[in-house]
Amino acid sequence: MDGAAAGLSPRALPPLPRLAWLCAVAAVGVALGVAAAWRRRRPGRRLVRVGTVSELFIYPVKSCRGVSVQRAEVTELGLRKGDLRDRCWTVIKEDGCILSAKQKPRLVLVSVSYESGYLTLSAPGMKTLSIPVKLPVTNSICNCSHFGVHAEGRDCGDEAAQWITTFLNSKPYRLVHYETDMKTRKPVSFLPLFQPTDEVAYAEASPILLISEASLEDLNARLEKKIAMTNFRPNIVVTGCAPYEEDTWIEILIGQVQLRGRMSCPRCIFTTVDPNTGVMDKNEPLKTLKSYRKCGPSEQHAFKNDPPFGWLYGVDKTGVLQVGDPVYKIIC
Repeated sequence: MDGAAAGLSPRALPPLPRLAWLCAVAAVGVALGVAAAWRRRRPGRRLVRVGTVSELFIYPVKSCRGVSVQRAEVTELGLRKGDLRDRCWTVIKEDGCILSAKQKPRLVLVSVSYESGYLTLSAPGMKTLSIPVKLPVTNSICNCSHFGVHAEGRDCGDEAAQWITTFLNSKPYRLVHYETDMKTRKPVSFLPLFQPTDEVAYAEASPILLISEASLEDLNARLEKKIAMTNFRPNIVVTGCAPYEEDTWIEILIGQVQLRGRMSCPRCIFTTVDPNTGVMDKNEPLKTLKSYRKCGPSEQHAFKNDPPFGWLYGVDKTGVLQVGDPVYKIIC
């Protein structure tokens, strides 16, 4: 058991923000209490601690930069912190097709922040753009599609459309926002390993992507040029486990949240986009991943030639999680 779980004396804490240390200790205590309560309610099952949450990321606008958070609510559609919801804004083409950095790598250079009811976008060479989270009901509702599966979104207006079109220096694009009760996308429509209850707004397929630090370290040991976790855009990063151990975590409990693994994540050319320059390499890390990472037979139809890295989860039980929470594997 680590020091936090065992209980630390405030006098033993480093001088650096004592309040922060106390909050961290309290958070671990709460998480352990939740786990104990879970065990009492389910006597036929047990929990095995497999790691600790080290980072949490929300990507408000699909393919744009993520926002690192210390605490987040897990909803059926993914992570949320107040009005910042994971991949609930997206750029679309004139025909409604959802745009990705696979087509426009410069999207990864757009930074996103939130303040006082406004989503703010910034990018190199552009003035900042602020968009109200609550858009006028007179703004049109657009049909958005990805992999042939449709969702809806409210148009963010001409100023936002002009901003994103100018930055990408291409054909006209629109920015849209998913609002509660709009039509969602069902990943089971194109990935049979998902369940009919799984849904997303504009994410590729899953509400939650989890990767361990050890897996990235193992990959980087094989690469000439190291890459960052941001190349893979996870929602939850876990430390304290072996490389690719997350491949075996079919059901996990983190804080109040219960997640069920659907499949490993097939990695595409998006992972070759440098998040700092917006330039696509088209080679690494995919070439190296393909040399040693293979999907299972049941996933072959979904993966084709894409190597697996990280795990996609459906949400069995919503709730709150935070950095420092223990990660438990649920065993029947």
